[in-house]
Amino acid sequence: MADYLTREQKLELLKADRSVLSEGFLQNATILHPNEEGDWISLRNDYFDSFMNIEADKKFNEKSKSVFSVYSLGLGTNRDPWLYNFSKPEVERNVKRFIEEYTRNIGRKQNELTTDPTKIAWSSSLIPKVLKGKKVKYQDFYAKSLYRPFCKQILYRGEDLTHRRGQFDDFFPTSEHENLLICVNGLGSTKGFTSLMTDCIPDLNMLAAVAQCFPLYWYSKSEDAQQELFNQNAGSGYVRHDAVTDFALKAAKEKYGAAVTKEDIFYYVYGLLHSSSYRATFESDLKKKLPRIPFVKSKETFCAFLDAGRKLSHLHLNYESVPPLKNVTVTGLESENFTVDKMSFAKSGKEKDKSTILYNPSITVSGIPEKAYDYIVNGKSAIEWIMERYADVTNKDTGIRNNANDWATEHGKPRYILDLLLSVIALSVQSVEIVNALPEIDWKKEAEG
Repeated sequence: MADYLTREQKLELLKADRSVLSEGFLQNATILHPNEEGDWISLRNDYFDSFMNIEADKKFNEKSKSVFSVYSLGLGTNRDPWLYNFSKPEVERNVKRFIEEYTRNIGRKQNELTTDPTKIAWSSSLIPKVLKGKKVKYQDFYAKSLYRPFCKQILYRGEDLTHRRGQFDDFFPTSEHENLLICVNGLGSTKGFTSLMTDCIPDLNMLAAVAQCFPLYWYSKSEDAQQELFNQNAGSGYVRHDAVTDFALKAAKEKYGAAVTKEDIFYYVYGLLHSSSYRATFESDLKKKLPRIPFVKSKETFCAFLDAGRKLSHLHLNYESVPPLKNVTVTGLESENFTVDKMSFAKSGKEKDKSTILYNPSITVSGIPEKAYDYIVNGKSAIEWIMERYADVTNKDTGIRNNANDWATEHGKPRYILDLLLSVIALSVQSVEIVNALPEIDWKKEAEG
């Protein structure tokens, strides 16, 4: 059937032919045949599989023939309103209240457990514990977490209440251990491929179809004090390991020279995953598989992706402090009212005017360039993530309030949310410029060697 027909035109064709099996209809139809992967539409590229796996078949296998030896889903709590909040004191109150209710349920049968969502949230990992009479102890174990793109919240990390911990005890075993993660969306995402770097624990749903996270390092508990002593930045009681494999390093050194490091490969991957031509060419593949990483033929091209990866990572890790654009103006500062309820766009007639954001009843941000909205993360612009997430909301099921202004207050930065918005506007423009400057690649020729 011809493309771009209206609904009415398609119905007229069916009406005239009486059936999709009629000779007249079939003469104008395109017959689809599945490929070997079982794809009927959105066919994958055959040469995608010739590139190196980003993930290891078996985690922590340092001899894996992949780019990384380990990866993880984002952390899943299964009770986000209770364990996440912009306010640490609020999380602490909620967790203690949760544990008190859990304790009251010890000794009850399953059909007798509290079902009031304002008091507790059960999960398949928690119910067996209460039925066995296991006590849950409060732990003073908190961390900053990237809950959504460019939106950090405080996370309670106590092991009994987090539903699926992934590998984050290996990536961030304590609050003192530093790491970087390249996060990509999971399989089946309908929001387009996304890659975002973070230096803290990402939530399971930070990216669509559950975030998959690839670290620069992973940590193991040390049984050898001397080994720990000479292991740089390991921290007390732990040994640090590179997550980029020797296999990937050898492949890169053979192509680009002995000076290439595992850190270079990490940033190269981040730059590559932002390539518009890579995303467009392998759009269907990236919905059905985790990325595969080609090592490009040219050292010059490798260095271009590496340099872009470093620049993008600097922006995305330091998103709170990117200097604002000079042409973006802020009015209403004399009010000294930086509290946010819910940001919105100005209106031009019935249409949204995205060049202007009404920050609150007093403050307006204007002169936002159209290009800033081209930086899309997980289905929407980075700017719109800030507008959506930095608000004062109350969860309808639990009744728990999560007020973004608490973060600003508790960090002693009254302007935090406004400055964050201005930084992310600038970050967005710079990210678009870096991505647009990446080399255009014929990926089929790269696959052919």
